[in-house]
Amino acid sequence: MNFQEQIKQGIPSELPAAKPYPADANRAPKRKDILSVDEKQLAIRNALRYFPKAWHQELAVEFAQELNDFGRIYMYRFKPNYDLRARSVSEYPAQCEQAAAIMLMVENNLDPAVAQHPEELITYGGNGAVFQNWAQYLLAMKYLSEMHSDQTLHIYSGHPMGLFPSSEDAPRVVVTNGMMIPNYSKPDDWEKFNALGVTQYGQMTAGSFMYIGPQGIVHGTTITVMNAFRKVLNKGESSQGKIFLTAGLGGMSGAQPKAGNIAKCITVCAEVNPKAAIKRHQQGWVDELIDNMDDLISRLKVAQANDEVVSIAYIGNVVDVWEAFDEHNIFVHLGSDQTSLHNPWSGGYYPVDISYEESNRLIREEPELFKVKVQQTLKRHADAVNKHTAKGTYFFDYGNAFLLESSRAGGDVMADNGIDFKYPSYVQDILGPMCFDYGFGPFRWVCASGKPEDLDKTDAIAAQVLNKIMAESPEEIQQQMQDNITWINDAKQNKLVVGSQARILYADAQGRMEIAKAFNDAISRGDIGPVVLGRDHHDVSGTDSPFRETSNIYDGSRFTADMAIHNVIGDSFRGATWVSIHNGGGVGWGEVTNGGFGMLLDGTDSAERRLKSMLLFDVNNGIARRSWARNEEANFAIKREMARTPKLKVTLANLVDDDILSNLSL
Repeated sequence: MNFQEQIKQGIPSELPAAKPYPADANRAPKRKDILSVDEKQLAIRNALRYFPKAWHQELAVEFAQELNDFGRIYMYRFKPNYDLRARSVSEYPAQCEQAAAIMLMVENNLDPAVAQHPEELITYGGNGAVFQNWAQYLLAMKYLSEMHSDQTLHIYSGHPMGLFPSSEDAPRVVVTNGMMIPNYSKPDDWEKFNALGVTQYGQMTAGSFMYIGPQGIVHGTTITVMNAFRKVLNKGESSQGKIFLTAGLGGMSGAQPKAGNIAKCITVCAEVNPKAAIKRHQQGWVDELIDNMDDLISRLKVAQANDEVVSIAYIGNVVDVWEAFDEHNIFVHLGSDQTSLHNPWSGGYYPVDISYEESNRLIREEPELFKVKVQQTLKRHADAVNKHTAKGTYFFDYGNAFLLESSRAGGDVMADNGIDFKYPSYVQDILGPMCFDYGFGPFRWVCASGKPEDLDKTDAIAAQVLNKIMAESPEEIQQQMQDNITWINDAKQNKLVVGSQARILYADAQGRMEIAKAFNDAISRGDIGPVVLGRDHHDVSGTDSPFRETSNIYDGSRFTADMAIHNVIGDSFRGATWVSIHNGGGVGWGEVTNGGFGMLLDGTDSAERRLKSMLLFDVNNGIARRSWARNEEANFAIKREMARTPKLKVTLANLVDDDILSNLSL
């Protein structure tokens, strides 16, 4: 059977032979053994319902072994034999082009060059899954191949519930991931219900089919690092020869060394998993690999003496690096962390002084001891950071729950008031007031033709649009505009593409709408093929996350999730091709609600109508909420948008003088 025939087949008509896992695979951590015997039987019963009864005897034994070995049933036997990669949209068997575009995005998320643990359908973050198992993948692709433009595929945490009649204006796919009843949203609840096969952790862009490799975060990381240096350096002082110390190279964190290079500094990024570090080095995302502390310190001294721009992956634990740099009086200008601390007990963060292999054994066989070791390490980590900040290091939390989990471990990270953290989130200090409040966020697109020349043309179109907008932009957003023009002009030479021909660019509503319209016009003329629009959930409106995306909301509403819910509902009836809403993502299960979208531009008048309606709301929903929270920059941005868009009417906050409140008897 050829590729198209295999897609249309779905679950095979004949039971495929069992297959061994590849010896060199970067395997997902073995999950906690959390189910009772009765629950394990239920998990196997749940898995078998995908298959004919005649196969149950053989598969039951195999699935039981998978459950015992890995803590999950991945159904590896059913992984297709064809290459998983983003093909041209024209290569997919489909009744409508929108469905073909979604298939392209699904496959890109599972491409071994893109995905962190592709054998287990995990794209990034240690547990961010596209589907729970390979049967779900096969069924979803089959449904997409059969879908017409008046049908919608509903996917429950990876499970394709089915195709339902809808309308051409409705989304083609609606995705939910991990949408638990609130009282059942603790980390062990995820372990249990995911093991049962009834929910999954979709991260942000993994389970919404919008991940484009480390490039998806490299731009935001670049903006963060550049602006962090602007905060700590004297005006006109260069970042060359200055040190940015962080950790994590597995998924989204793999963007950090590339971002450091673009920001022109010395980046030291620690990673405990050698395979992850080597993969990023092979892909060109990090310049050098070092696995010995003495060699690292010697190399750093040379780099500083020569004011180098270089990125170094240290294969080892970042706590050792912080402590050694303190001992050797190496000054760290910027410090952060991008380990997956939203997932601290299942491989998102590793204890110091224990090997990577032994840690993985503890996760599975002695989870309580592993938790103790992780929390001891977090306290050491916090202590080491504190020593550096006392010398002048600027440390910021990158929204990965480092400060949250350190506080829970008893680390010295709390402010004097006992409520806030002593270090800011990068959203509080940088991305919130400088970008999100003004409406700037991670707009992205994928050239569905798969042609690099199409990506080149879209880069040029985007640059032309931004230059035109900048000429008329107010002073408040000139820096954001210039940073993004520089970014898009340099994008190709920075070699950001992994997997699909994709690009990311921070833009506000005006920028997104005008760029998208220019793309659609170019498609209509035949200059380029179809384009898929999307964004990271880590954006102005898509995510309610009190310790990250909405950490600079100070009216008490940062623990609410109305914005994200309204965003996905609003996008769905304004023209999105698909929408998704997730529990968890970036900072952990139960800690965030986040939503995303995808939209196919095909050069039609309908696409132009939809992009104008949806993109305007997708951004300004969040600006309105931020303005209502009394954020000064957002108040400026929403007033500017209302002046530009007469039908937009937003409730504005009246400010209260402090002395009125301070004189009350309370």
